[in-house]
This record gives sequence, structure tokens and C-alpha cells, in this order.
Amino acid sequence: MSFLKAEWRKLAIANYKIDPTLLEEYLPAGTELDFWEGNCYVSLIGFMFLDTRILGFRIPFHTNFEEVNLRFYVKRYENKAWKRGVVFIKEMVPKFALTFVANTIYKENYVTLPMKHRWEKSEKSNIVEYQWKKDHSWQKIKIIADLEPSEIIPDSETEFITEHYWGYAKVDSNTTNEYEVTHPKWLAYKVIDFDISVNFESVYGEKFAMLNGREADSVMLAEGSEITVENKKKLKF
Repeated sequence: MSFLKAEWRKLAIANYKIDPTLLEEYLPAGTELDFWEGNCYVSLIGFMFLDTRILGFRIPFHTNFEEVNLRFYVKRYENKAWKRGVVFIKEMVPKFALTFVANTIYKENYVTLPMKHRWEKSEKSNIVEYQWKKDHSWQKIKIIADLEPSEIIPDSETEFITEHYWGYAKVDSNTTNEYEVTHPKWLAYKVIDFDISVNFESVYGEKFAMLNGREADSVMLAEGSEITVENKKKLKF
């Protein structure tokens, strides 16, 4: 049985090119950084968890909620093939129980903050916005996009960002948690405009202060789908 089943919907994604040396302390044993056209990326991603079930059970008041995370991209070579995955620097959710489970079982770095979202559809566009409150002020990622999604172009930057099916978490210098995320290939919307207001230093620490006030190198909106998160494996190196 899958550890978690849910829907991930309306993924608002802002990508930033970053010096890869800044990520060395977060890199799990057995993995290496995955690059797109020679560039190392971190991505700020906001989305909705819908109809969430843990080990087949819906937990009251914990089925639908926002998440915003900052992640980067890695790969691991196994059985003569590359597994392409992600590592989360920090994940924000509005429910403490979610933070406790993720940090305890998967050794992730979740925090609990007040959060809210807005989905609006006009005659011409979709508006998708995620907000979270940190240090008495609201921060946000907001995207305005076309009404209808389309298939993601093969070998594109959007495919690189969205097509990672493994998660890795650093336990210690020699131990890594690995888990598989399953979902069909997503559709994406053409982005018309965006508004990102984030104090990266406040949320993610001094190392990421250089992202404050910097425009994202690319912005995307993916529709998402049903997903599963499979039970973790502990890898020793």
C-alpha cells in the first residue's frame, strides 16, 4: 500500500539559477546535482493537496491544504540507469500534524505557518495564488495564465522541472531516505504574468538572501494530477 495518495493541483513554479556550491550541505549521500543546460536550479513551488489519504485513511481536517516548498534537483545512478529526483530545502504547510509526520518519518524539513490560496478563472485567464504568513507579514507566489493547459514539450525546461519521480532526504553524511512519487505526465498552462513577493532570507535562511528582489529565471503553472508517495527506503553509503 502506498504511504500517501492525494491530488497535487495547480502547481505554481518559480525557478532560479543558483551557484551549485550553495547546495552542497543539503545534498544527500549517493546523489549528485542534476543540471538543465548546464544550470543548477532551485524552484519555489506552491500547490494544493486535495483528497489526501495516509495509508488509505483520510484524516479529518487534513485532506485539503496548501503547500509551498523550495527544492532542487538531483539524480542517483542505480542498476545502470539514472533516477531523477528532488531534495526539499524546506516545505511549508498549515497543519502541525503534517509537519510532525513528514519530519519524523521522512526526515524532511517541514514548518507550520498560516497559509491561504486563491484560484480564480475569468473569461481570459486563470489566477493561481498561494500565500503564507511569516514574521507578521504575508508572502506570496501569484501566477496569471491561459485558461486551458497543453501538453508539455519533450526535452523542455518545463519537462525537466516537472518530470522528477524520486524524493531524497539527507539523514546524515552516510544515510539517505529515498521514496518514489508516481503520477502521469502533467499538462501546463502558458504563463501571462506573475507576482512573487518572498523574503527568502526570512523563510529559508541567510544563504538564500541573494534571491530577495531577484526576478525568477522562469515561471510555470502545471495542472497536476493524482499522485502517490511510496514507502521510503533507507540507503547507506
